[in-house]
Amino acid sequence: MAGHEPLAYRLFIDGKREGGSQVMPVIDKYTGETFATVPVADGDAVDRAIAAAKTAFPIYSRLPAHKRHEILQKATLLFEARKEELADLIAREAGKPWKYAIGELTRSIETFRFSAEEAKRIHGETVPLDASVAGEGRIGFWMRVPVGVVAAITPFNFPLNLVAHKIGPALAAGCTIVLKPASTTPLIAIRMAEIFEEAGLPPGVLNVVVGPGAVVGDRMVSDPRVSKVSFTGSPPVGEAIIRKAGLKKVTMELGNNSGTIIEPDADLDAAVPRCVVAAFANSGQVCISLQRLYVHKDVVAEFTRRFVEATQALKIGNPLDHDTDIGPMIEDREAVRAEAWIEEAVAQGATLLCGGKREGRVVHPTVLSTVHASMKVMCEEAFAPLVSIVTYDTFEEAVRMVDDSPYGLQAGIYTNDIKKALYAVDRIDAGGIMINDSSIFRVDHMPYGGNKLSGLGREGVPFAVEEMTTIKMVMIKP
Repeated sequence: MAGHEPLAYRLFIDGKREGGSQVMPVIDKYTGETFATVPVADGDAVDRAIAAAKTAFPIYSRLPAHKRHEILQKATLLFEARKEELADLIAREAGKPWKYAIGELTRSIETFRFSAEEAKRIHGETVPLDASVAGEGRIGFWMRVPVGVVAAITPFNFPLNLVAHKIGPALAAGCTIVLKPASTTPLIAIRMAEIFEEAGLPPGVLNVVVGPGAVVGDRMVSDPRVSKVSFTGSPPVGEAIIRKAGLKKVTMELGNNSGTIIEPDADLDAAVPRCVVAAFANSGQVCISLQRLYVHKDVVAEFTRRFVEATQALKIGNPLDHDTDIGPMIEDREAVRAEAWIEEAVAQGATLLCGGKREGRVVHPTVLSTVHASMKVMCEEAFAPLVSIVTYDTFEEAVRMVDDSPYGLQAGIYTNDIKKALYAVDRIDAGGIMINDSSIFRVDHMPYGGNKLSGLGREGVPFAVEEMTTIKMVMIKP
């Protein structure tokens, strides 16, 4: 495809395609080719997007639930019909291997379908006011109503499904949206907005602006017309957003350095391939990627041998090739950082079992051992294709090590001992504990979110709908 004129995408504001005085390139993360351009939104464009969402809210919020359901359901069918085309787009702009890009499309369609179903389920309850003396003779009920304009800020690693987790519930709830996708992967979000327009979404309900956080993001989250901020990204940026947002509802999904425990009774035939995927899918650029592997001393030699062999068998190549396992990282600087972390760990005493090599943006899947807890590869979020194997003696020790983290998003435990599983559930402070699976397990209607530095609130369609609504209490005195 080299040599083709880059496709010129447009911002999506109030149902119109907008250009701009400045454009940014969108590159194929594997070849480095500029295959598209997108305008950079300025402050005026952000203001127009927020104004459009604010103007559309009174009309869209009163749209009957069955009509919101119908729009979301139509969109799912359109995504389904264009699945392979959209997977190609994700593979190019995100550098995500096609097998994972098509998987993301499948999940995104399910997320929108869950959202369509949830649009019909939003409800309230009656309140027995006469339980109080003062409530005698009165009727009470509460209902959920949309919170208003939602500012959604999304990362590059799941450029459609993490958008879907904000857009789908917001549309189901009756909210209007201003979306800022990651500047490295803006195209699939713009295509999504066009698909929703085709599905019948009224102008102004969904607006997409692209640009740096200091201009676009800050303006979105600090604007008083915005009632809710939903952000996925790093803890420092999340904290800065909360400080700038003021008195708004916020949902924050802020990452992890996920741990998984392998007990002696674990099924290694199931655990090894699953943990390889958990560590290296999308080059480890997943919030719940497996980064810390705690393996019991009785099985560590066998597990490590199998794990390293399976890692070395992964195919590195162009994400558009359907059998590629490992593609490039999102940016050169991230690949350089990952390489530096690996080199630093080795200099501090870690043993390199495989990988450790960088070719441009591609970092070979890396397995380390003899690490210690203070190394960056252990105590910070790597967001790269690297995993460390730690040997432990007792289950209690392993649980303590998994929990010894500033993060608390998800963790995994491989054991057939229900008492040990429940012990870990009780003592690991995380938003999700996966038994006989790794930290990476997620389905899109379960509550998803973290404790500690991993975030605030929960996503997962029904739970996100709650976050995007507020309760209105009604009392009637006949």
